[in-house]
Amino acid sequence: MNKLKDVVGARIDALEGRLLALSHRIHANPEVAWAEVNASAWVAAELAGVGFSVRKNLCGLPTAFAATMGSGTLHLGICAEYDALPGLGHACGHNIIAAAAVGAAAALAPVVDALGITLTVFGTPAEEGGGGKIELLDGGAFDGVHAAMMVHPGPLDVARAEPYAVSHSKILYRGRASHAAAYPERGVNAADAFTVAQVAIGLLRQQLDSGFRVHGVVTRGGEAPNAIPEVTEGRWYVRAGSLAELAVLESKVRRCFEAGALSTGCELEIEAESKPYAEFATDEAMLDLYVANAIALGREFTSSGPDMRMNRASTDMGNVSQVLPAIHPYIGIGSLPAVNHQKEFAAAAITPAADRAIIDAAKAMAHTCIDLAQNTGLRERLISRGADQFPADCPASRAEMESANVS
Repeated sequence: MNKLKDVVGARIDALEGRLLALSHRIHANPEVAWAEVNASAWVAAELAGVGFSVRKNLCGLPTAFAATMGSGTLHLGICAEYDALPGLGHACGHNIIAAAAVGAAAALAPVVDALGITLTVFGTPAEEGGGGKIELLDGGAFDGVHAAMMVHPGPLDVARAEPYAVSHSKILYRGRASHAAAYPERGVNAADAFTVAQVAIGLLRQQLDSGFRVHGVVTRGGEAPNAIPEVTEGRWYVRAGSLAELAVLESKVRRCFEAGALSTGCELEIEAESKPYAEFATDEAMLDLYVANAIALGREFTSSGPDMRMNRASTDMGNVSQVLPAIHPYIGIGSLPAVNHQKEFAAAAITPAADRAIIDAAKAMAHTCIDLAQNTGLRERLISRGADQFPADCPASRAEMESANVS
């Protein structure tokens, strides 16, 4: 193995106690999208503690940050996620993502100048439906970054991300309340509107491509059984293979919700929770490097079968991949039969197998960064795609980053 990889790997081993403590601390204190106050602070503090210059409140997002080290011409980014799921805690294992990102970055910190790289860890909030990375992209946080990566936990190791494009919407029907027994004719039933819409969506599925997904929940169905529901609310996701396909599918699903309003006389409001998540564009050369590094660590990849389908889950990292070269492999935590978004997976996210995944993911990412820096052809190809390294507005100029060091 490359001697520098040996040095970096040994440093990750030395940091194991801190990395696992960070993962378990985040796991024990789950915070949902946009409310990751503690988790973002803990991750940023770990990076500041090993010399990274940290810019908090990145692009005006209170739980986003950028932690930067080095001044090399190749600018690599590692994305950290740390939001939890409502009611399920860390059932997607974002505690593992955050700790692995810190491990890779902390191990690379002493050698960034020797590698000729600038390394930034992006603390990205609200992946679970809020689209934090999209807001950071639009704010310019990734300007000047030549490539980005992250590793996501799943039941098994799967190399390639093939997520659906997805839209997230809040649905509201507004009717008129009335006594359900005495004056039912004076009410306009907002619960019935949802019933009609869901029946229409169920029938629509007969004519949808097998790769499309439409699913959601009613979060407010009424206040009392003897009062006709005046207001009902829900959250709905629509998924397709690409943003172009998603736009077509969304129009069909919208008509189903409009049918609910038309049939009952309710008013309908549809509000996007975030900008749509895009499909993923994998950088093949980067992925080949990651896979080789992970295999060298003893990881085994799954390429077929129903248990590997976590790689179809939507992610706002897809939007990042549409702008700059990126990878988003999955690392297994030995959770089967439990899978992501189950409470059993949340329990599995702090097992010894999950802890091992943190160390392996950190090493595989760090070793991939070394390969990108040392492979002349790949390095030149990535740099040639880039623009100015530090735009004046966001994240921050180098002078601003250095003066804003956060402990």
